[in-house]
Amino acid sequence: MSDPFGRKRSKGVFATLVSKGDWLYTRLEYKKAIESYTTALSLKPKDRTCFVGRSRCYLKLGQYVDALIDADASLAEEKIFSEGLYQKAEALYHMGEFEFALMFYHKGQKLRPQIEEFRLGIQKATKAIEDTIGPPSVKLEMKGDLSFLRNDDEEADPMAILEQLMKKGQQKPEKTPKNEKTSKQLLGEFYGDKKHLESLLKDKDLTQGTTRSGEPLKDVIQDCLRNLNTCTELWGQEKPIGSSARETKNRVAKNDKPSPNTTSEQNQCVLKSLEEINEDLSSGNTEVCIKKADEVMKMILGCSERDMPNKKVLLGKLHSCIGNAYLEIGDIDKALEHHQKDLELAMQCKLSDVTSQALGAIGQIYAQIGHFLKAIEFWSKKIPLVTDGEEKAWLFHELGRCYLELGGNEDARNFGVRSLTAADEISDEKWKIMAIVLISQAESKLGNFESSVSCFERALNLAKLQDDDDPTMLNDIQKALDEAKQHLPK
Repeated sequence: MSDPFGRKRSKGVFATLVSKGDWLYTRLEYKKAIESYTTALSLKPKDRTCFVGRSRCYLKLGQYVDALIDADASLAEEKIFSEGLYQKAEALYHMGEFEFALMFYHKGQKLRPQIEEFRLGIQKATKAIEDTIGPPSVKLEMKGDLSFLRNDDEEADPMAILEQLMKKGQQKPEKTPKNEKTSKQLLGEFYGDKKHLESLLKDKDLTQGTTRSGEPLKDVIQDCLRNLNTCTELWGQEKPIGSSARETKNRVAKNDKPSPNTTSEQNQCVLKSLEEINEDLSSGNTEVCIKKADEVMKMILGCSERDMPNKKVLLGKLHSCIGNAYLEIGDIDKALEHHQKDLELAMQCKLSDVTSQALGAIGQIYAQIGHFLKAIEFWSKKIPLVTDGEEKAWLFHELGRCYLELGGNEDARNFGVRSLTAADEISDEKWKIMAIVLISQAESKLGNFESSVSCFERALNLAKLQDDDDPTMLNDIQKALDEAKQHLPK
């Protein structure tokens, strides 16, 4: 079989082993070829073309997970290695992950447009997507914004790319973000807090820390910024800058006397209280947090929506805080009740970020108490709302674990692959390890013991490369590997 990439090998034992593997591959003796490539890799553990060769063999044997992992290994040191990109796209295509496959076919074609295999890959992946979800509203083309391919070091967001390709032309243009002057006018004294939070977010050492209750400081800061941005948007919609003259004219026409401007003061008071409630929650003062939140909620409920236009948003945030507080003290029923109310309000206000956060919280609670079907139900609704790479890796992993607990081993493996792909896109080694372990466990449950052992070995090798003083992960993987080896034929 011809090699479209025209590889050249060096002389010696290693080259002999690789050549033997290539020869065995052409004779369709894939298992023997794998043995030859594996021996070659023991001499040069990072040889990328050898990983590609073995990946091709795994693909022919239907061991798609192993094929994907070897393809990833070939890209470990150079993300623009065209052979590795093609092999990764092929593995993903055969696993039914057509959207991800399409992305890597496109990336490979941009790098090596003269290789026909990438063009054919794009065609078959596009057709597979059309057959699965129907024809797209526009033709899938390499036109427009291709920023996800512009830099070799920048990783793409597969789900965002798919949405861009499939829904282009249907979506309404996004509103132009408000400039700093408008934001400053709307936020008032809280504008300084917003700038301070933004500067804190740039401090990498700070954002890697955690609160006393174990919550990542990065999440706390981002949560506060989301609150401020949400309020900025709502205040801008309800009382746009420059509309005061028109409002005055309308009041005069209706013979309505202007009332004192208490709305802004009330909103700022509530926001200040929310900051204090978040601080109490982060510090572990759950009872104080619940008490303060209840008091603020009563105050908000006493206001009309005319006096407080963002009433539902603020109530939702309070329900979220109270739900988290009840979860901390182990009152699952009340925690669920408040997070459900947060979700209802977020959906009414059409706030996708808040909706995603609420769905995630509810899913976590159900998973924690062992109601995995309910966790899957809520987490599945969260998938289209997630754009952050790390959150995708986490979400797919957790969905996979739920399916594994329920005996849905194929679904568990598929979500493990999606988690691995998401982690690879952001070069997050720890999530890659966790995803591979999940895949290994699913493979073992499916009776694919050779593949399971192979995956565990890869996870173990990755774990050994991590600068982590905690040996727990290494020990757990080693133990799982030893158990998996016991199932191999002797």
